[in-house]
Amino acid sequence: MCGITGFWETPFRSEGKLNDMAQSMANAIAHRGPDDSGVWSDPQAGIGLGHRRLSIIDLTSAGHQPMASSSGRFVIAFNGEIYNHLELRAELDYISNSSRYKGLANANMKWRGHSDTETLLAGFERWGVVATLAKTVGMFSIALWDTQERTLHLVRDRFGEKPLYYGWTGNRAGNAFVFGSELKALRGFPGFINPVCRGALAQYMRFLYVPAPRSIYQGIYKLEPGCLITIKGAAPMVAPSQPLRPPAIYESLTMTRWWSLADVAQLGAGNMISNEVDAINTLEQRLSDAVKLQSMADVPLGAFLSGGVDSSIIVALMQQQATGPVKTFTVGFEESGFDESPFARSVAKYLGTDHTEFFVTAAEAHDVIAQLPTIYDEPFADSSQIPTHLVCHTARKHVTVSLSGDAGDELFGGYNRYFWGPRIWAKLAWLPYPVRQALGAAISAVPVAGWDAMSVLINTLLPDVLRIINAGDKAHKLAARLRGVRDLEDLYKSLVSEWQDPAQVVRDDKGRSVLEPSSLLGDALPKSILKGVAKSPLRMMYQDSMTYLPDDILCKVDRAAMASSLETRVPFLDHRVAELAWQLPLGMKIKDGQGKWPLRQVLYKHVPRQLIERPKAGFGIPVGQWLRGPLRQWAENLLDENQLSAEGHFYPLPIRKKWAEHLSGRRDHTGSLWAVLMFQAWLQQS
Repeated sequence: MCGITGFWETPFRSEGKLNDMAQSMANAIAHRGPDDSGVWSDPQAGIGLGHRRLSIIDLTSAGHQPMASSSGRFVIAFNGEIYNHLELRAELDYISNSSRYKGLANANMKWRGHSDTETLLAGFERWGVVATLAKTVGMFSIALWDTQERTLHLVRDRFGEKPLYYGWTGNRAGNAFVFGSELKALRGFPGFINPVCRGALAQYMRFLYVPAPRSIYQGIYKLEPGCLITIKGAAPMVAPSQPLRPPAIYESLTMTRWWSLADVAQLGAGNMISNEVDAINTLEQRLSDAVKLQSMADVPLGAFLSGGVDSSIIVALMQQQATGPVKTFTVGFEESGFDESPFARSVAKYLGTDHTEFFVTAAEAHDVIAQLPTIYDEPFADSSQIPTHLVCHTARKHVTVSLSGDAGDELFGGYNRYFWGPRIWAKLAWLPYPVRQALGAAISAVPVAGWDAMSVLINTLLPDVLRIINAGDKAHKLAARLRGVRDLEDLYKSLVSEWQDPAQVVRDDKGRSVLEPSSLLGDALPKSILKGVAKSPLRMMYQDSMTYLPDDILCKVDRAAMASSLETRVPFLDHRVAELAWQLPLGMKIKDGQGKWPLRQVLYKHVPRQLIERPKAGFGIPVGQWLRGPLRQWAENLLDENQLSAEGHFYPLPIRKKWAEHLSGRRDHTGSLWAVLMFQAWLQQS
């Protein structure tokens, strides 16, 4: 796990100057790699590479980067892990030693160390870039310079576990192409002047994160998962007017998708596994193999444990393979309604792990909030970022690598919206759109207090039959969806949106409402696997895997962990596990209103059902309560009406209205307000 960065500009600077620039950019992400740093440049091409190293495999100087291949043709700056690199080495050694391949170029292998970086370089020389990537099992972002072809390749792993930004900046519009693991590395390039992208801000207010391919800065983009950028001959000196989407060509720059989840879904639909016993056994074997591969490290290793299905199954398989107690970590809260640490403790005790708990107070959360703009580089408003950072910080005191249970929900149907979203649509779809609009308006006409009063009456009259909580808030949210939802796609967008209409709150640099950019839901999912409403959760699962997973979940964990120089690994994102998930029928993933059925069957072989089964809570924290209490003054300062007006990014009135409703307790606007607060905090430090 490391951090990479670099640039490509007009080739007139000296090698020393280029190295200084690369070093300055690399130093900005020193937290990603505290163990070593390095730079490399080619003055004739005007290219520079920078690297920060967190040593995980091959702790010696043989793993130093940027690293040149044995022939000198390729130079790489690599962030991530290739879990099967020993298998790839064995294959390369076979080629080297076999008489069949004698005399072929690059056939004779002479290894300098045992790092996966060196293995990658040898593969690129032997098989080529795309063919080598296809052979890998791992997570990575890569900058690869081909000295022979004078070509730069930027690569991101299949699911986007490792980040990679790229774009154009400089003292005048687009005089340098820059890239790096985090935006702070790009800001370290001399003359970085890119302003806030108002379109990206609008999408951030909707989703609570900036979805790829955009970033919060104009002219800077996120390389999407499974994509490869190739620049031949000379750096593109002018940025395109619109974000690049594969396949796309801009002058000397091309972008391709070297791995496609849409293809995986299509292949899985044609090769479904109908036998449940076979499916469960195969799933357990593939997960075990993934955990075994990802448990390989030359440094101490552990795992996060919440006590839920996903983290528990990873820890159970780790403990099954380990020779001693696995180190596990969880975070708890003083507020009992948000504290899941007792569940994690029970699972840890049953499995016999070496368990560490950390309890979060509002004061400690407040201390973390001040660090969030620096940690996340761009506005990010998933409030579980706070406990994620704290559990990573705690884990780093004991281990250097930690496995997590992320991605189980997206692959195996774990989110609540997969169950009740389609149910809602099935009940509403028969109503003509104008009728749904009228129904929504009628519901909105009753004040929140009115719905709350009715719920109190119902709860009083039927205490043992029905209990309704926050009825007014829920009724008005339903009304908003009724007024705006035309089809299942609209329903999904509504379910994952916080500010339902960002144009009401975000304005452009001339004071006008920002029109939100076009949809960024990734490649279209083949319609052949979406026959009928009953299979509609597949569409949501696919879209979450393309957007929410890389841009929220994986981003959250990567930044939180790397801020503490901790490497995290995600066994569910071994692509062979994901491929199997798309071979399982929807009815095998979701049964009786409950998701992740096959995962539960595997887990119950290792952990008793009663330790696991409880309502899904997620990694939530009581931010809404804190905003009315210990965080109130901090929030009030950031939401000051005069300040919002002067900065010019938002219309203050809708924000102030939500703030007043939240403080009164009439509505819960935690998500919407947290989005504004995180942007404001970021803006102050940017």
